[in-house]
Amino acid sequence: MLIHVRPIAISLAVMAFFGLSFVGLFNGLSPFTCCKRSLIGAALAYIVTSLVVKIINAILINAIIDSHTNKRKET
Repeated sequence: MLIHVRPIAISLAVMAFFGLSFVGLFNGLSPFTCCKRSLIGAALAYIVTSLVVKIINAILINAIIDSHTNKRKET
């Protein structure tokens, strides 16, 4: 079963956005700086998460293919 990329990546990007904005707010940064850093962090979190989930999907697909080929070899 494959993992859906977009919902996971969006969820982690939103959590990263709000987490980074609260950290910047509590450190006394200006709102524009908090927004800019949070937006960049959320974009990076989205990209990294989507790449990681795609790598996990590739590993799962290879495992499924290997298990099917092993079953055919046994019979």
